[in-house]
Amino acid sequence: MLNCSMGYRRRILDDLLDEVFPHLAAVAIEGAKGVGKTETALQRSKTVYTMSDPKQRDILQADTGRISQVPPPVLIDEWQLLPQVWQSVKTLVDRNNAGGQYLLTGSAASSASHRVHSGAGRIVRLVMRPMTLGERGLCTPTVSLTTLLEQTPGQASPSEITGESDIVLGDYAEEIVASGLPGLTQLPPRAARLQLDSYLARALDHDLEESGYSVRRPGQLRAWLAAYAAASASTASYTNILDAATPGESDKPTRATVIQYREALERLFLLDPLPAWIPSFAPLKRLTLGPKHHLVDPGLAARLLGVGVDDLLMGHGTSIGGQPGPLMGSLFESLAVQSVRVLAESLGARVSHLRAKGGEHEIDIIVETEGLGVLACEVKLSNTVTDRDVAHLLWLKKQMPTRVIDMVILNTGPYAYRRKDGVAVIPLALLGR
Repeated sequence: MLNCSMGYRRRILDDLLDEVFPHLAAVAIEGAKGVGKTETALQRSKTVYTMSDPKQRDILQADTGRISQVPPPVLIDEWQLLPQVWQSVKTLVDRNNAGGQYLLTGSAASSASHRVHSGAGRIVRLVMRPMTLGERGLCTPTVSLTTLLEQTPGQASPSEITGESDIVLGDYAEEIVASGLPGLTQLPPRAARLQLDSYLARALDHDLEESGYSVRRPGQLRAWLAAYAAASASTASYTNILDAATPGESDKPTRATVIQYREALERLFLLDPLPAWIPSFAPLKRLTLGPKHHLVDPGLAARLLGVGVDDLLMGHGTSIGGQPGPLMGSLFESLAVQSVRVLAESLGARVSHLRAKGGEHEIDIIVETEGLGVLACEVKLSNTVTDRDVAHLLWLKKQMPTRVIDMVILNTGPYAYRRKDGVAVIPLALLGR
């Protein structure tokens, strides 16, 4: 069904859509604006309705049932601008659940759309994120996450890990700052910065109100978002984030206002927090339940904080929330989390993080398969790996020997290999689906 147009860059999500859309009547592709949802959906569509076009929106508003009378697959782009179309698709699928009929793309959940039927059992929701390093074409991945997840816990001969990357620290810094938004990848740095500024301004000044949230103090909201960016890859409390956003101010936003900020920005998919892992049938105790903070793209975090490539490589920029090391380390972890989520979720796996309440044990990324197997990943801003770096991974393996599939260090080094203790060392650029 995929019919790539000239210049289309294939995405990880295409593999999943190739597999499931012929069997599913309706699929909603959701995510932040600019991640490529519409282009991916267009490859599979014969009829397109664009809800940001007032004329097309008026036509469907007058008769949403019209979508059943045109050649499928039917794409309804930015469906949240006409929430009743969701209910219409659900009703049509109830009558005819043949696969490959409807694609809906949405970059925000409007207040009205929260009152529509969830679509469970009729409309399958898939999240699209910015491009992984592999999708950007930085280099050819040599290590497959699929192969890692297909291993058996405790097997005597884990999968072979090989590969060599010429991507160095400066390249990773450039990719962080450039962002993974497809429309920005070919722009020169100055133009990309202006585009990111425009992206953030539109999100805060226009898209929030369009989704039903009234911004009374936009400067305060932007300051809070910048403080959240400084808390990237940490579990900083929202009180600490608020204090960082309003230093020395007595007139701080209320707790209710901050909750509204967070909910509204998550509604636009700008915030992409990584949930805490709650293991099933496991002996682990005293784990924190708070998420790790991440924006949908570390490039947006860098822009909010006003740091460029040279700043990151010089160690400039301040993190909050007790995250050790330079800001570059926090944003590199965000880049790794973003990439792993794209890859893992396309394989039906869940992604989270592990942190003990006392902080004595912490693992940056937990990938859990449907069979409850666990791939544990640490992210290190280093081209070498020490015994200290793998201590938490080996601890988890000891605690859950029948659950841990593999242990991984994602780093900035040149070589992919497996250590004698069984830990796989993988340069982030070499990890693929």
